[in-house]
Amino acid sequence: MLTLNNLTPSEGARKDKKRVGRGPGSGNGKTAARGHKGARARSGYSARPGFEGGQMPLHRRLPKRGFTNIFKKVYNLISLDQLNTFETGTVVDYAAIVIAGFIKKDGPVKVLANGEVTKPLTIKIEKISQGAKEKIIAAGGTIEA
Repeated sequence: MLTLNNLTPSEGARKDKKRVGRGPGSGNGKTAARGHKGARARSGYSARPGFEGGQMPLHRRLPKRGFTNIFKKVYNLISLDQLNTFETGTVVDYAAIVIAGFIKKDGPVKVLANGEVTKPLTIKIEKISQGAKEKIIAAGGTIEA
């Protein structure tokens, strides 16, 4: 039986650490597999992210197209199925949705008509799709702006 005290990695899954600078017999003595001189031979060397040894980096070789609208509103989407989890007659607003754990990040919320709502709820949310409005009203709910 396999238990925590007899777990072992598969044969060949673990390799010993390469021990460099341990004499000429090891094959990695003298320069310790770093070559002769240059930045990579020095201690503390680390290339910055995206550095390609002086070659024009990929992010500069690729064409730049379009733009990013910094004023774009990104909505947190809520479906009617999620609203159905609230009790009958509940006022569903931003705070109630956060407490229920339906949204992970800050920002405006939009209700979409995915699924069905069967309970009369009072909805106080910035954006509601037309289909969702119709389904909420058909279930006896109200929408307050």
